[in-house]
Amino acid sequence: MNNTEANGMLFGLLGVMAFGLTLPMTKIITPYLDPIFIGLGRSSLASILAILILIKFTNSIPTKKQFAQLIVVALGVVIGFPIFTSIAMQSVPASHGAIVVGILPLATAVAGAIIAKERPSVSFWIMSLIGTILVISYTILESGGTLQKADIALFIAILSVSIGYAVGGKLSKELEGWQVICWALVISFPFIIIPTIIHAPNDITNFPISVYVSFLYLTLISQLFGFFVWYKGLAMGGIARVSQIQLLQTFITIGASIVLLGEKINLQMVIFSILVVGSVWIGKKMPINIMKENI
Repeated sequence: MNNTEANGMLFGLLGVMAFGLTLPMTKIITPYLDPIFIGLGRSSLASILAILILIKFTNSIPTKKQFAQLIVVALGVVIGFPIFTSIAMQSVPASHGAIVVGILPLATAVAGAIIAKERPSVSFWIMSLIGTILVISYTILESGGTLQKADIALFIAILSVSIGYAVGGKLSKELEGWQVICWALVISFPFIIIPTIIHAPNDITNFPISVYVSFLYLTLISQLFGFFVWYKGLAMGGIARVSQIQLLQTFITIGASIVLLGEKINLQMVIFSILVVGSVWIGKKMPINIMKENI
């Protein structure tokens, strides 16, 4: 691993540490706020900050091709993931969500393989299937034999954000990572501000301090500055390589759920979290060949 890749791994780690608190912070505010407002409200506020950052620090405008890619990023990381995780956190513990989201590293690697024109080996796909089956099995066992609405929302969130990660990571090789998330937020703003206002609470003055702190964290870290380092890491170290660091996110989220929410972890959760992370780790060891593009 060269210095650029090593630095990419470091930036990726900082991003994962930031994102690891997203589900617990979301869980804290779900009893007080509408999930649509949580998802789009944090993005709307982050969009305003992104506009100011772009005005201050850049004079360039993305190309038409880049704008098309930014729309995909926006749909995944600005709209899809925030909304569906907010819906999920209404009815399941953050620690439960951490295990389901445990397949995100593999989902990101798969999305990166497709978008970056990589050709995963059969063994890679086998491990991907095993990891997915483990997560589905866990969610069914936890819900008494059927998938809960929250689990379906989490799967949609994973699909959305994995594509957003992969497209954003690839685009960060052309635009700097901070520009990718800022432009994605700015593009989203005209479409998310009205739903945000519609679903906003009538009175925002009577919430516990933890609600304000959590919402501010989701806005500044989960939706904005965390992506500065995450996309920089993906661009420097490669999508497939850096996405491995997301293996730690499950444990960061579970730890934060215990500390911040007082959630209890049972043996089944521990076993499945280890199995899921193990399957992803093995899957990342499987060969992936790069397809050469025709020039």
